Amino acid sequence: METGLAGKRVLVTGASGGIGSACARAFAAEGAAVVVHYHRGRERADSLAGELGEAQVVGADLTSEEEVDRLFAEAGRLDVCAAVAGAWPSEDTPVWQLSLERWQKTLDANLTSTFLTARGFLRQLDGDGALVLVGSTAGLVGEAGHADYAAAKSAILGGLLLSLKNEAVRKSPGARVNAVAPGWTESPMTRGHVSPKQVRRVSRTMALRKVAQPEDVARQVVVLASPELSGHVTGQVVTVAGGMEGRVVHDD
Repeated sequence: METGLAGKRVLVTGASGGIGSACARAFAAEGAAVVVHYHRGRERADSLAGELGEAQVVGADLTSEEEVDRLFAEAGRLDVCAAVAGAWPSEDTPVWQLSLERWQKTLDANLTSTFLTARGFLRQLDGDGALVLVGSTAGLVGEAGHADYAAAKSAILGGLLLSLKNEAVRKSPGARVNAVAPGWTESPMTRGHVSPKQVRRVSRTMALRKVAQPEDVARQVVVLASPELSGHVTGQVVTVAGGMEGRVVHDD
């Protein structure tokens, strides 16, 4: 099926990670010219760029306004941006034990970085384009022990997304902004948390009792970015979580 992405210039933030690299590969498979962003994973980014045919690689700390400005200056003209970069703090910490330092760090790594990425992309946008944000089911149903992460992702999937989809059309009448909300996904960020025993436990709230693969999420990102498949879709959240609910579906 034609996606209309061939020849488009696409920035994927966090492309050195699991979901990000899957998105980069998926866009490249559609004939897009991918710009690979990384923060600390330079070696992985370079390897991915070589795999994609010497794609452009740009490093930046997305919590830094100056570095994000440099990222977009180096990336050049872009048609699509997949704002994948984010960070999940693995330690389970209830809010009464949560330090302000961790709270601020988590919000910066997820919400502030997404804001700066969206701003940079829309500033340079000339004509119709697509911005795809990456949230989390934590932003939809919460996540005990990770209130900081849930709050950041909720803001992305709620107020930020719904404001951006209305502001983007001020830049171009066909500009679109959508989001995906992955649930448990096998990636470097969740390594050590998705063993068969752990999957059995976390999937009690899911119809499909398995975790997603990065490619499951990447395919939905590509669909939302596609002007052919999603040309009249904006302000929407696609949940990629095996039918996850905020209640227990299975007894064991």
